Formats: sequence, structure tokens, C-alpha cells
Amino acid sequence: MRKFLLAIAFILGALNSQASQLLIPMDESQTNHLKAYGLSFYLLENGVVIEWLLNYRGGSFLTPHLVSIEEELVLRGISYEVLADGQVNRIKSEIGSPEVNMEVVQLEKAPKIAVYTPGGKQPWDDAVTLVLEYAEIPYEKIYDSTIINGGLPEYDWLHLHHEDFTGQYGKFYAAFRSYPWYKKQVADLEASAAKLGFNKVSELKLAVATNIKNFVIGGGFLFTMCSGTDSFDIALAAHETDICEQMFDHDPSDRDAQSKLDYDNTFAFEDFKLERNPMQYEYSDIDGTKLHKRNERLDKFTLFEFSAKWDVVPTMLTQCHTDVVNGFMGQTTDFKKDLIKSNVLILGETKSINTARYIHGTMGQGTWTFYGGHDPEDYEHRVGDPPTDLELHPNSPGYRLILNNILFPAAKKKKRKT
Repeated sequence: MRKFLLAIAFILGALNSQASQLLIPMDESQTNHLKAYGLSFYLLENGVVIEWLLNYRGGSFLTPHLVSIEEELVLRGISYEVLADGQVNRIKSEIGSPEVNMEVVQLEKAPKIAVYTPGGKQPWDDAVTLVLEYAEIPYEKIYDSTIINGGLPEYDWLHLHHEDFTGQYGKFYAAFRSYPWYKKQVADLEASAAKLGFNKVSELKLAVATNIKNFVIGGGFLFTMCSGTDSFDIALAAHETDICEQMFDHDPSDRDAQSKLDYDNTFAFEDFKLERNPMQYEYSDIDGTKLHKRNERLDKFTLFEFSAKWDVVPTMLTQCHTDVVNGFMGQTTDFKKDLIKSNVLILGETKSINTARYIHGTMGQGTWTFYGGHDPEDYEHRVGDPPTDLELHPNSPGYRLILNNILFPAAKKKKRKT
């Protein structure tokens, strides 16, 4: 009912031609950056076209001035300003100047979001579902059967998180093989693989990864974090060989697996070396975790600045109220630069150790973004740790980067210049 009333209010407001608009600032003055994304998504769902003012006060949003929208802003604790048309015109004139690195992007339609996650997984196990819940952005959970059965085209945007697409169960064998949750995970995945017609979990996960690749080629938007990044590419590279040892798939790996990797089949990485030891908690040498000194106070990464008028997509993806973001660990924390393909765009880096934290690229008609680390507000998240309470982190720069990826598919196509 609220959505219906908002739509009616918007129509009536447009007919009345109100001479003011609402500015949602996204600089340090904003009380709740994360909720501001949720409000923007909510408006798009209800047919309200809004504008994203790239690099203006941290990437602010401009909406029609309607009582219903103002009420939502107040209810969600989001800072806003009422601007007269003259003020809006001056802001847009400033943004339009060729001498400033700003741009106006029109957002039109909310993407339909799918999160790839097994049943029973809690929102706090995944930074993206955690922030979607907090920001009040709707999403649907899907898993292997949906993808294998051709369900991906129903969605615009797909997220993968702490997942192992290589069929090695996250390489948790050494530390957790006796734990009930690990045994259940193995049993559930083996049963699912058999039900879907696969002999091994690794074969199922390769088919899932291949379908996801085709989803992107066809125009889908892919966002993935932590081990959902490198394990995805490793699975694609190993499509013609067996990299799983006997404890994972009940037969030995291919002794020549390394030489049979097909780097042309990957999204982001090339020339990487597999970690063949099944007792080692690592997939390959892509991950930069061991390069970090575990000094939380000093661990930072820096966002690149792009031309807002020409590099619109990377500018949208890096909108933030700071260009220096606190680092955070994960099974895959970040990516060694010398293993990243030359056509991949680096959005954020840790200069001191020469790694990339946040990368982006195109594949066919679609795009993908890889973001290293597990939880932007839990520096060294471990199995069994308590969930992050985002009420304590409403202005998190690291979580803002996730939500930029939620909104950029809504941008009006003709505005994109990349």
C-alpha cells in the first residue's frame, strides 16, 4: 500500500509542478549513508526517477520534493536538504562545467537482485546480504538448482560471496573436517550435485560458474566478494582438468592440472599458480592475504579518481565520502596486480604491497566487479564470530562501495560513456 500511495503522490506532485527538490547529501554531513542507498532504491522501485550527482558532495542524490519522500527520509534517519529550483540550477551549472570532475546521471529503474547463497545461511554470513537487509533493499536468494535450471535471466544483478567454485569446500579440510557443519556442507553439496545430474561437486560448480559467465555475456551485472572472486576464475580456468584431491572428490587430481589451465576463459586473472596442497588454506597465488601485516590501524586501501564525464561507470562505482578506506581481511583479501589481466580496471589498491582490492571489467554485454575481503567493518572475520551490527556503522565507506554496485545498473543507458 505504501508503494501505491507513493506512486500516486509522485504523479500528483508532478502535476502540481512543485518548484523545489530534495538533495540527499553523501558527504560527511550525511547521518546514514547506507540507508540513503536504500531510499534511492525504494524510489526507483516506485517509478520515481532520481539523479545521482557524481562527485558532488560525495555522490549526492537529487529527488522530487514530495511529502511522501520527505516522510521516508525522516523515518529512515537520512539527512536531506530542500532546494529551490534556482539552487538546483546553480548546482547543475557547476557540475556541467568542463573544468570540474562531476556529472549528473539519471537513475530510472531498480535492478532485480539475486544473491547466490545456500539455504540456511544467515544474512550476517555475507556482507552484501547484511547491508541489503540494513538498507532495506529487496533481493531473492538463489542457489545451484536455479542457475542450472536456467533461472538467471529473470534477474539483472547477481551477487556471489564466500563461495568455493572449485569444489574444494573452501579448503577448510585441514582445520574443520571433523566439525559437524563441514560434514553437513559436504553431504548437502554431494547430494545436490547428484540430484542435478553431476558426478562431482566440482563439476556442478563449474557448470554454475559457466552459466554465470554466460549471464554476464548476455548483459547481466555480476558482483562478488572474498573467495567468490578468485575461486570463480580458477574454476573457469580449470574447465578442462581436475584440480581437486581425493578428500574433495574421491579421486586424485590431474598431475598436469597447472599446465592445462585456460586463462583465456577467466574474467580477471591470468598466469596464476594453483596451491596444490589440500591442507593449505589457499586456492592459488592470486590472493594477497599473506602480504598484509595484520596491523588494523595501518591497513588502508585507496580509491582511484576517474573522469566523471567520460568514465561514468567507474566513477559511479567509486563514489564515497573518502578516498582512503579501512582494509579488512578475508579468505581472499585482495589481488596481486601482476596476475590481473591488462584489460581489467583497478578501482582501489593497497599501494604499499602492490595489490588491488576492488576491480571491474566488461564481458560481452555485461559487467563484473570483484571486491576482496569478507566484511568491511570486521577486520579479521573468523568462523563463528558474532555478526556485524550495521547500526554502529551507518557511514561505512567500505559498505558504500558495495551499494554503489547495486545502483549503477539503474543508470540511464545513454548516459554511460564507457
